[in-house]
Amino acid sequence: MKKGDKIVGLIIIILITISLLFLGIYRFINKGDKLIAKIIQDQEVIKVIDLDKVEEPKEWTIENEEGHHNTIRVEKGRIRFIEADCPDLVCVNSGWLSKPGDIAVCIPNKILIRIEGKDDEVDQISY
Repeated sequence: MKKGDKIVGLIIIILITISLLFLGIYRFINKGDKLIAKIIQDQEVIKVIDLDKVEEPKEWTIENEEGHHNTIRVEKGRIRFIEADCPDLVCVNSGWLSKPGDIAVCIPNKILIRIEGKDDEVDQISY
């Protein structure tokens, strides 16, 4: 390995460490806040769910204009994609989202689920 390769490797390790540190700080700061899940389709928020107020599990299917779909399941304190008709199923394999900063994305169907610590801007839908 050349000296330049070692420097690049060291820079990458430092950047990853800094990123993980900021993620940890973000999660620690939002630890006590209520959990808000935002479901976004085509860059537009279509549902906002207070995960702390979910009393029983619920599932629903979201379709896009091309007829592709994703099925989402919400339970108390967590949410996830459980089914999709996209080719790679990365969104389904993302698993449960339950902490502020968690994100699952279905790029082919243009749907995103994001967990936030609190939400003062948008009216909330409780299930």
